Amino acid sequence: MTATEAKGRGNSETTAGGAGSGQSKTSRPIIFVKELSRRARKRLLRHFLALTSGDRLLRFGSALSDDLVSRYVDNIDFSRDTVFGVYDRKLRLLGVGHLAFAPRETRPSVSASTSKERVAEFGVSVAASARGMGVGSRLFERAAIRCRNVDIDTLYMHCLSSNKVMMHIAKKAGMAIHRDYGEADAYLKLPPANPASMLQEAVQEQAAMLDYTFKANLRAALKWLGNLPGIKRD
Repeated sequence: MTATEAKGRGNSETTAGGAGSGQSKTSRPIIFVKELSRRARKRLLRHFLALTSGDRLLRFGSALSDDLVSRYVDNIDFSRDTVFGVYDRKLRLLGVGHLAFAPRETRPSVSASTSKERVAEFGVSVAASARGMGVGSRLFERAAIRCRNVDIDTLYMHCLSSNKVMMHIAKKAGMAIHRDYGEADAYLKLPPANPASMLQEAVQEQAAMLDYTFKANLRAALKWLGNLPGIKRD
């Protein structure tokens, strides 16, 4: 299975609250979305392997085995696609968004809606511990900004019709949704890039990088302190 075959199959953020939780926005922690590189493969693998079979079904369209999940991660092409992640304080991935680019003719359901050469397909998964915090929505928002800034005007998602949270994200974003035989296709038309969208993406990535660096340095310091005699590690 290639990254293109498995990438965009929905969302594993399946709790009733999900991105549309009634929890007030002011009570939620700030969510930093960072672009990932191939160096994050091990953390990506741990994230996906931690998903239950039900979550994998919603994310990939089938309950992939551990071997197929490993193959999917190994085959992610970071030079072609874009992967975003949200880290916790221990540098575990709480959420992952995979933005895969493809020629528009490979997506017949949306090809007529764009004159651009490419469309983008988005798939997202959120760890059980982070659901109801808006992680999935933040990943989607970051993906939409990236699409605008690389001259793509159609963002596409494919998922099971039973995936209520993915449907919520799609409706909240104003995506056109087509349901057929238990599956759903949704697409969002995006405005062209402008200086504000370029600046927004740059600021968000810089903030996420600073957050990641702080967490990494803190982890290293705690590990060093934990190795000192008489000090217990957390």
